[in-house]
Amino acid sequence: MKKKLFALLMALSLVLSLAACGGDKGGDTQGDTTQPSGDTQPSGETASTLPIGYDMETDTNNYGPYYDEWSDMTDEQLYEMAKQEAADGHKEITVYATSSKMLKAEEPFEEMYPELDLVVADLDSDEVLSKAQIENETNNITADVLQTKDVNGEVFHEYYANGVIEPFYPKDICAHISEENLKYSYPLYSSQSFWYYNTAAFPDGQPIQSWWEIIEKDDAGNQRFALYAKEIGQETAYLSLFASFINNADEMAQSYKDTYGKDLEYTYDASSFAFEVPENNAGVEYLWRFTQAKMTFIGDGDELVLAVHNSTADRPALALASAGKIENQEESGYNIAWCINLSPYTALLNTESMFVVRGCDNPAGARLFIRYITGGADCQSGGLKPFTKMGNWPLRDDFVDEKNPAKLSELGARANDLVSIYNIYPDVQDMWMYWLNQSPNK
Repeated sequence: MKKKLFALLMALSLVLSLAACGGDKGGDTQGDTTQPSGDTQPSGETASTLPIGYDMETDTNNYGPYYDEWSDMTDEQLYEMAKQEAADGHKEITVYATSSKMLKAEEPFEEMYPELDLVVADLDSDEVLSKAQIENETNNITADVLQTKDVNGEVFHEYYANGVIEPFYPKDICAHISEENLKYSYPLYSSQSFWYYNTAAFPDGQPIQSWWEIIEKDDAGNQRFALYAKEIGQETAYLSLFASFINNADEMAQSYKDTYGKDLEYTYDASSFAFEVPENNAGVEYLWRFTQAKMTFIGDGDELVLAVHNSTADRPALALASAGKIENQEESGYNIAWCINLSPYTALLNTESMFVVRGCDNPAGARLFIRYITGGADCQSGGLKPFTKMGNWPLRDDFVDEKNPAKLSELGARANDLVSIYNIYPDVQDMWMYWLNQSPNK
């Protein structure tokens, strides 16, 4: 992801923003099983695709949701079309998924929709995208649906905007999802990471209220907490979070002032970088200070929360790990809990999303499956069941969450801004690696 490509990629992103402003083009489709003509994502190459009154200079923040002819179709309409696709020789609806839990959808989907055959390929995230890219380039498309996560804008800018995958926003289901969570993709569910603390060491509740307190030192220069995490430079989601702090520098500066009652002092030196680093940026200052803190990197999330469980009030620890590791609280008896509502915000939502593969053989079957796996019209399809666990939050407001101890809205996370993060992500990664190598605690 080279910065010199960003202008081109932003232009491609603007195409999506034009689509987003287009509204519903389908009209009344009740009883109509004719497949919509053309692609679901307008190419932006003809004036007829541009909505009247669109201003390219000002309307740069509108991307999704994008509603088209498919968006109003019911399960019944899509099922009839999918059966016709199967009769025409396209017998398998193929899903490339990054979660093995997607395999659990095969049998119940086929029971609900006889005559359809669902095939799920359980792949890692790189395989899902690379296979889709190769199939697109060779025009030898096998997949119909992709399930993947985008935390730094790569999927949105390099696959979605370039036409490898395309959006599907079912209007009736999207009515139950906040629009901020529909901007870049159609979500399956969201997760996030938390800082964990030891509840026995801090029986009165979490010991920190802001990100600045995580790296706090006493007057003698000793860290208040022992810190544990996966190696940040190898974790795209964590680097994206630090990128968001840089993009929201004013909030980081205010958080520091609210925490300590004084303005932040800037101590980082950006002169060693070949690219421009903003001056007096509180997010950059935080990144610098964090790289210089003493940390223990552990690759396994269960071991991260175990380190917190083994800590004491005299030698307290915090660990950054995925929300799902809270299950060790009940399963293993760990004295752990999430630190929530941190200032300026706790985390970014890491959203698993569903996409249709452009040019696939089963466009109706693909969309029928996406509706099914995200709950269907009434959230009763059963498709969300395999993904319902502590640490996962389906984003529908009509979903009854019986697994998590708190609603997503109560935790202090926010939606990811994939455009602004994508713009600076490579620089953030470079800064992290360079400053980490300078750390006396390395």
